[in-house]
Amino acid sequence: MNAPETMSKSTLFLAETHEVVNVARELADYNPYLEDAALREAVRREGAAADDESLAGFGRMVGAAGYIELGVAANRHPPELDTHDRFGNRVDLVRFHPAYHALMTTAIEHGLHSSPWTEPGPGAHVARAARCYLHTQVEAGHGCPVTMTFAAVPSLRTTPELARLWEPRITARVYDPRNVPDAGKSGVTIGMAMTEKQGGSDVRANTTRATPIGPGGPGTPYELVGHKYFVSAPMSDAFLVLAQAPGGLSCFLLPRWRPDGSRNPLQVLRLKRKMGNVSNASSETELRGTLAWMVGEEGRGVRTIIEMVAMTRFDCMVGSAAGQRAAVAQALHHCALRSAFGRLLNRQPLMMNVLADLVLEHEGSLALAMRVARALDSRTEEREDLLVRVLTTVGKYWICKRTPGLTYEAMECIGGSGVMEDGPFPRLFRESPVNAIWEGSGNVQCLDVLRVLRKSPAAIGAFFAELALARGGNALLDRAAGALQRDFADQADLEYRARDLVDRMALALQASLLVRHAPAFVADAFCASRLGSAGQHNFGVLDRAADCAAIIGRATPRV
Repeated sequence: MNAPETMSKSTLFLAETHEVVNVARELADYNPYLEDAALREAVRREGAAADDESLAGFGRMVGAAGYIELGVAANRHPPELDTHDRFGNRVDLVRFHPAYHALMTTAIEHGLHSSPWTEPGPGAHVARAARCYLHTQVEAGHGCPVTMTFAAVPSLRTTPELARLWEPRITARVYDPRNVPDAGKSGVTIGMAMTEKQGGSDVRANTTRATPIGPGGPGTPYELVGHKYFVSAPMSDAFLVLAQAPGGLSCFLLPRWRPDGSRNPLQVLRLKRKMGNVSNASSETELRGTLAWMVGEEGRGVRTIIEMVAMTRFDCMVGSAAGQRAAVAQALHHCALRSAFGRLLNRQPLMMNVLADLVLEHEGSLALAMRVARALDSRTEEREDLLVRVLTTVGKYWICKRTPGLTYEAMECIGGSGVMEDGPFPRLFRESPVNAIWEGSGNVQCLDVLRVLRKSPAAIGAFFAELALARGGNALLDRAAGALQRDFADQADLEYRARDLVDRMALALQASLLVRHAPAFVADAFCASRLGSAGQHNFGVLDRAADCAAIIGRATPRV
């Protein structure tokens, strides 16, 4: 055997086993703002056109590969709790990976926690919502403390003496994660501690006691004793807490440190082990004579904190719409690059049906969320204020409820690689149910819609007036709106029928917004699939009139 023959056999047996072909690549180093036509249209339509350029710059930053990796790292290394230091001193210190702090720094420095309060005006909530939506696609967990810090301001403003002391530091664009007295900080974050084991959503069942130190009343100190089963973001500098005062359930601002610089006895027992929202800390905590100041009137705690809850529910809508976009963008990107049976996936009829249906779901969610953002900017108008009250709850219920199913379907578009932990979908999927449960599960939201309509009967009129703006634009929508109005006129068994009514409210409003503002190929396909006689089943059941290629082309990110 000569040398060439030996070399030939050696090469044969030591050859590479495969060549990497027909695979997708990372969706990175792109601009998620410029590549999201529905978002750009909503920003301009809802009053934040002046922010288009700055949002493009923000999108360029968060779409960079290195920045996207921060979200991966923050979830790969979850927070850890040190209850004591090595000498036995109580510290209640939650430690985070540097990636988490980097994400928090960006969020705070760009005003995601404060900009509508410090720079109010037309489009302020819309622009903030757009930034939150883009940043959440990188990582969702850090949004919890950002949201609560943002949402605390309306509640604190019910007690001007506390607002004067705290609001400048709450709204400051300074992120300071040190566990030191708040008096030494230029910027602080706020958490929330409402839930107790025995009550859950029924916060009036709370047993934590608040005893006045002195005369009591708004803005005065109390001592709190009790056990809080879910404390969101326990590393925050202060918390809004519900507790039973002598005059009934009341709201309190509870700092981690006392004014004299000593530790407030707010003791973290353990961090919760959550299936999603891993980068963010949630804890079980005991209040052992903890000093706090009453916010709002004694006995009106729910009314006081409901303003905070309304804002956090709004951010749930935005966050879930962002999760939908992240999942749909991944599916569209993959299917634009991978072939099967001789054709790109996004050119195969059945896959086109699925992808287009996912895009429609997301476009409806985003349109609804951004319409509520505009209503927040216009709350001085009575009708817009009424819309905020009802649509925040409707949208939070529907958008968050739809996100897990959409995320799973988008993951299935990837195939077996979609469930691998080295890709984005396991994290997106685990995150997808969180917002549906946080700040009130589906039943709570639907009952709250009925409560709003009972307390403010004009709200249902404002809702149907909003739907009527699209009257004549689509026959299916006109029929659905009429049927819904007739069913609301029937007051029997409203609580039993609440989910059906709220489902239809959400779909009708999404359809109305898309009929008025989206391309006809989007609006017509949405109405046909969501309001038609067949109703909505699994994704991928659009009728033959749907222009799937146009819907997919509009939403596919170019990388």
